[in-house]
Amino acid sequence: MAYWLFKTEPDTYSIDDLRQEQRCGWEGIRNYQARNRLRDEVKTGDQVFIYHSSCKVPAIVGLAEVVRDAYPDPTQFDPEAPYYDPKSDPDAPRWLRVDVAYRRHFPHPVSLRDIKADPTLADMELVNRSRLSIQHVDDDTARRLLSRLD
Repeated sequence: MAYWLFKTEPDTYSIDDLRQEQRCGWEGIRNYQARNRLRDEVKTGDQVFIYHSSCKVPAIVGLAEVVRDAYPDPTQFDPEAPYYDPKSDPDAPRWLRVDVAYRRHFPHPVSLRDIKADPTLADMELVNRSRLSIQHVDDDTARRLLSRLD
């Protein structure tokens, strides 16, 4: 099992939306490095920290679990979808998604400010490669974050 941080804008899709739906296809990944991680590294059973970005207080707000390995993101083929990609070929899909299931909210979100202020979290990709939407979280960092659930 591995740990990941998935970024989402809460105005588009929030942890509350995931809690209501219980499970969703994590769509809209349109960065090749993030896509490659979904394809090659993210697996069923992996744990996902849900991170709200592009909002007043960016923060880790909850936990989800990958419940389906990567498969073609159908929105790339739908001209009406916001993530439509006219260059993507159904015979060789360019973009992938995984399914995630809601697990729980953090009782107190872990803000980006808190993360940057904690030297034990300083090596997170969130601090060093902040724009990437699918980020690996090492085991030690994951344990530190999970300890904040209690």
